[in-house]
Amino acid sequence: MTSKSQLTSIINQCCDILRTDDGITGAWQYTEALSWLLYLKFFDDKEKERKSQAKLEGDEYHPFLKKEYQWSVWTDVKNGKTGKELSKWINDDLIPYLSALKGAKEGDPRDIISAIFKNTQNRVNSGFLLKDVIEKIQQIHFDVGEEAFALSHIYEDLLRNMGEGGGNAGEYYTPRPLIKTMIQMVDPKIGETIYDPACGTGGFLAQAHLYLEPKAKTSETRKILNNKTFYGKEKTPLPYVLCLMNLTLHGLDYPRISKENTLQTDIRQIDERDKYDIILANPPFGGKEQAMIQKNFPVESGATELLFLQHIEKTLKAGGRAALVVPEGVLFQTNAAYQDVKRKLLTDCNLHTVVSLPAGVFLPYSAVKTSLIFFDKTKRTKDVWFYEVSLHEEKKLTKKAGITEKHFEELLKLAKKRPETEKSWLVPVSKILESGCNLSAGHYNPHGPEEVKLREPEEYALEIKELLAQAMKSVDELVAELQLK
Repeated sequence: MTSKSQLTSIINQCCDILRTDDGITGAWQYTEALSWLLYLKFFDDKEKERKSQAKLEGDEYHPFLKKEYQWSVWTDVKNGKTGKELSKWINDDLIPYLSALKGAKEGDPRDIISAIFKNTQNRVNSGFLLKDVIEKIQQIHFDVGEEAFALSHIYEDLLRNMGEGGGNAGEYYTPRPLIKTMIQMVDPKIGETIYDPACGTGGFLAQAHLYLEPKAKTSETRKILNNKTFYGKEKTPLPYVLCLMNLTLHGLDYPRISKENTLQTDIRQIDERDKYDIILANPPFGGKEQAMIQKNFPVESGATELLFLQHIEKTLKAGGRAALVVPEGVLFQTNAAYQDVKRKLLTDCNLHTVVSLPAGVFLPYSAVKTSLIFFDKTKRTKDVWFYEVSLHEEKKLTKKAGITEKHFEELLKLAKKRPETEKSWLVPVSKILESGCNLSAGHYNPHGPEEVKLREPEEYALEIKELLAQAMKSVDELVAELQLK
């Protein structure tokens, strides 16, 4: 068996090889290339498992892929394809074949393969480098449970590193200690459906699967967990593909992820079939939506985060539970649109907890201050428990010293009883409504205003850069609208 350190070394070597290709210009591109290669090796190993199981049961097994497109066949050293011949065959034969696959019934893995390769292109120009990477991947054995489990964690690290590599990839990565805490707070059960309306690379769903997997002790509960539990939407091709691969590597047989813009759905048309027991999300914030999209919501707003809040409230089942990451601006802004959306959460739902996070949680991707909100549909809000996550020995969070599970230990101990302490306080909903639905923890702090802590210059620079980018996007949209008139 290959150890975790050996697996990490193999993945790092593959990345090093891919970086040298002239078709690869950044971390997200070599991550994409490595991902689809890993997926095909994974699928081939699973096919061997299925074939062995059928043989034990005395059944004849029919592979999902034609022989010439099976990993073990076309990567065989005797096959002889390398260099330009290998690249041409992958681009002109393999990817078109895989993208055209169609499942014979629901749950057929060919639907997942097709979804992946319809949104994938081979960016590696050198067939020789591809061959080198394939030879490294051959050392990984997905049919060994321990190796597959270890690789799922290594893949998560790869996705984090992709975000740190720059570009827009970071917007799809949420720190795992934060996700784990949110999942523990909502405590999902097997049989409940779990939904992420902006699932990025699948971090929330993958971690929820890890949380529930030890509780699936029978074949029936495992089937429910892997086939009928996890749902998501992602509109951008690369994170959509990486999400499918991430969830598959975590053991989900049939992840139900659709490639679409969540906000294109008119929430007035959502019925019970479109609702979920648990919603976990870090929706995009800072964006601006077109007027046509805004009309899908009772409270029209250009702010992406307000539209997602309305979508999430509408798609949560009666009795359901939700945990979301929101920018601080959503909590303290009190203009009409923000008040209307937050008032609905306070009066139609039980918005019971707001967790104020320290600055820097999303560095190096974003310097925006964020909080967590937790609400359910069990009753109307009576009061809101505010809790401030404090730092320990460190004075601030940085790229190298980020948020950890230790930062949330006290929160998890106190959350059920909701006591009032130096870092937590209860506020009646009537007071919040009188304050224009201000949900900022600092606004109600009985111990006085928070000490203003100066941040590093690079954090201010990053925040200014984000605000300028948002402003330019708004200008571009305005120009486009004027040109249409």
